[in-house]
Amino acid sequence: MFFRNNRRRTQSCSLGAALAFAAFAPALAVRAQTPDFYAGKTLEIHVGSSVGAGYDLYARLVARHLHRHIPGAPQIVVRNMDGAGGLRAANWLYNVGAKDGTALGTFGRGISFDPLVGTPGAAFEATRFGWIGSANDEVSACVSWGASGVTSFAQLSQRELTVGASGRSGDSYQFPAILNGVFGTKMKIVTGYPGGSEIDLAMERGEVNGRCGWSWSSLNFTHPAWVPEKKIHVLLQMALAKHPDMPDVPLVVDLAKNADDSALLRLIFARNAMAWPYAAPPGVPRERLELLRRAFDAALADPELLADAKKGGYEIRPVRGEAIEKLVAQIYQLPKAVIERAAVLLK
Repeated sequence: MFFRNNRRRTQSCSLGAALAFAAFAPALAVRAQTPDFYAGKTLEIHVGSSVGAGYDLYARLVARHLHRHIPGAPQIVVRNMDGAGGLRAANWLYNVGAKDGTALGTFGRGISFDPLVGTPGAAFEATRFGWIGSANDEVSACVSWGASGVTSFAQLSQRELTVGASGRSGDSYQFPAILNGVFGTKMKIVTGYPGGSEIDLAMERGEVNGRCGWSWSSLNFTHPAWVPEKKIHVLLQMALAKHPDMPDVPLVVDLAKNADDSALLRLIFARNAMAWPYAAPPGVPRERLELLRRAFDAALADPELLADAKKGGYEIRPVRGEAIEKLVAQIYQLPKAVIERAAVLLK
């Protein structure tokens, strides 16, 4: 049996306590020093996916609770801006979004590295975003539809699996493309789906028979019965470490055959540590960025949000904005040869 019944174990007491200790004190200090800029204002969260997809659902969870932790308690509105796997939203946020702290965005975690690997249409510098934080430190899954006949990752080297994808900037395209290049798997990638919800529907309709690059937490709260009922088979987990729910499912970085492959896989799959990222445009005053970061930390430690998350089956393992900022900077400093190889495989 691959899976443990841990879907509802969305956070540990130790994590919540540690985060609360780290978050609430700085947040109170910022409240004391910062005028109520947000009083009477609206803060918009622009989501780079369709309604009902994982990014959308997490954004609405955050929006329901974040306002209580921002001085001035602004109204928070979620707006969907799907397209190109989230690239449209990232470009808009960077180039058009208000630079005063009233516009935030959440988009595909891999979007941040598109300029690095030469993805067409990426019009931003990821190191200049004001990273607010992430709701979870994620693991992604590569799955096959139950009727496809593919039940293990090893079979993907002998049998073709048609997988759905949004755009070339999304995990649903980039993850199978990298697996094909590194391991010789035979995944046929069909792009053009607005988001994960539409890919799921395409599997049910028989248009595609797999999805590779699906957040484990998103899978569990959108289709909790699909794994136990064997509507899908989980073939591989993709991150830098295994999820406790899947001790027997292969981990992609463990399958590397040499140092070059290992470096490439880490470049691609490190993004899961910033699973559901929230960012502000460049140019937001540093004091206001700090306020938003501490408010985000406090919201993710808020008992009301955690209860809401548990009720909905959301996994909460927060990552601070400073950690995301550091991770993005480190990835952009990787050796040129590793980056060039990734760029070739993704094209």
